[in-house]
Amino acid sequence: MGEVTVVAPAKLTVSLRMTGMRDDGYHLIDAEMVSLDLADELTFGDGDGLELVGAPPGLDGPADDNLVRRALRAVGRTAHVRVVKRIPVGGGLGGGSADAAAVLRWAGVDDLALAASLGADVPFCVRGGRAQATGIGEVLDPLPFVERTYTLVVPPFGCSTPAVYKAWDEMGSPRAEGPNDLEPAALAVEPRLAAWRDRLGDATGEVPVLAGSGSTWFVPGAFPGEGRIVARTIPAYA
Repeated sequence: MGEVTVVAPAKLTVSLRMTGMRDDGYHLIDAEMVSLDLADELTFGDGDGLELVGAPPGLDGPADDNLVRRALRAVGRTAHVRVVKRIPVGGGLGGGSADAAAVLRWAGVDDLALAASLGADVPFCVRGGRAQATGIGEVLDPLPFVERTYTLVVPPFGCSTPAVYKAWDEMGSPRAEGPNDLEPAALAVEPRLAAWRDRLGDATGEVPVLAGSGSTWFVPGAFPGEGRIVARTIPAYA
């Protein structure tokens, strides 16, 4: 089939309100999500295999668990996939979901139910752009594209999403003062986040916001500097 390259843009959760819980234990959300020009790159070729470039050791995981492999099985396709990782791992920017969505777009599959079976963030990553995500993240209402610039800081550690949600439940399901209801729970689970928040806030004069369940902090505007990523929103690509 020859080689085909597909970009896999990062997802930034700009705001996150928790709205309830399903009977199966999944939390319901109301979130604004945008795509960024920070992106992984997947190259599909003949064969059957997965090659990761620029990823921490072990990220490819067990043969059946990696999202790229799961997405290939879901669409009934086989390929050798080379993934160049540029989205920081473990920062809550949807890198794995973006890669899975890239597989679906390469295969010409726009089935959001199938995408949701791979993960709650995958449907947004299939469509991209800017959207309001409800349900567990799989119900999308497109929003008009707005050009925005954000400065991100990704700590050298991740946050366990299940642990953050559990802490939020145990804290009595609080509504945060800022735009992210999970921020207090994430700080309780991973207190080291506070130092990274304060560092970004002191450097920019802005109030940092946690991206989803963490661990990335972001502020509006461009503030280049060591350890920071300046990223811009991009329109929908599907």
